[in-house]
Amino acid sequence: MNNNYAFIFDIKKYSVNDGPGIRTTIFFKGCPLNCFWCHNPESQNYNPEEIQDCSFRWRPANNYSNSNTIGYKISLNELLREIEKDNLFYEESRGGVTFSGGEPMLQIDFLQNILCESKNRNINTAIDTTGYAKYSDFEKIIKYTDIFLYDLKLMNDDLHKYYCGVSNKIIHENLIKLSNDTKKIILRIPIIPSITDTEENINLMINFISKLNNILEIDLLPFHNTAKSKYEKMKKENKVANLVPPNAEHMQLIKNKFSVLNIPIKIGG
Repeated sequence: MNNNYAFIFDIKKYSVNDGPGIRTTIFFKGCPLNCFWCHNPESQNYNPEEIQDCSFRWRPANNYSNSNTIGYKISLNELLREIEKDNLFYEESRGGVTFSGGEPMLQIDFLQNILCESKNRNINTAIDTTGYAKYSDFEKIIKYTDIFLYDLKLMNDDLHKYYCGVSNKIIHENLIKLSNDTKKIILRIPIIPSITDTEENINLMINFISKLNNILEIDLLPFHNTAKSKYEKMKKENKVANLVPPNAEHMQLIKNKFSVLNIPIKIGG
């Protein structure tokens, strides 16, 4: 891994759903998971991809030669300059920068470097992670990370392998360790109809979370189908194309179930 360059596929400005305040979210290329409901299918491949009309993604200023490319190699200094453009918004809203993906920890050396440099500039930092990484990598970045946005999807390992492509064992083990090492975790739970919102999965999840320490908040993220056009442009199979997003009443019922944990719960990111 290189600590001076990374592959990213998007930069989202003025985000209010990726941690507290107004944030700049950096989306890293590459993900070890392959979730049925992935809303960033362009994140899964580590390498840049050619896609007809990918105007839905950020690209470096004045870069018109690769208009059909998703994914760019960017240097540490280039990315820092991009992040620092919004310092005023961070200061006024108590926001900062969020590193997402894909899975940002796949590029751990660069991630550690950019987190350190961000903290040196007094910028609040957040990591949006699947949790699928070596715990030694978490240990490299804990002191530079203000908030971990940690995904929790399915408790049954066989179902997790089927719907997400990998075992959930390391994800759950890392979360237990991380909750003992830091007080900076927001759990993010995608509510996918008939998959993650089953009574069995919710009950198992509540039992698991009840044994964790230092969880600041639980965010329940309702499924949406806004990625439909991406799958069409990328000619990828959309395995949840026919799913109907949960309505407000259903989300409230799920929120009520999680309320037994006495942890702040929010619907949405």
